[in-house]
Amino acid sequence: MILKKAEEINEKSTWQELTTGAEIYEPATSLQVNTGEWRVMTPVFKENQCRQCLLCVPFCPDSAIPVKDGKRLDFDFMHCKGCGICVTACPFDAIGFVKEEK
Repeated sequence: MILKKAEEINEKSTWQELTTGAEIYEPATSLQVNTGEWRVMTPVFKENQCRQCLLCVPFCPDSAIPVKDGKRLDFDFMHCKGCGICVTACPFDAIGFVKEEK
């Protein structure tokens, strides 16, 4: 059985096309799948409290914190799973965490 690379797998792939144990062999594959619907909790960017230290960016396992011209923007909610790591990483309390409203 030949396994597909991450860039060849899409949201309609079958389980047979996934790697054993769904292991990830390449970086930044989370950008290829919209996982925002999985979220139960939602991070809230408090722009007025943000000091643009960008410490939250490398901690996000889903690359859901975009940066443009050296400044972080609001969350990419199509890829954010709501894990809360960014909330813990922010030293300025610039990220809140609330229950997802659907």
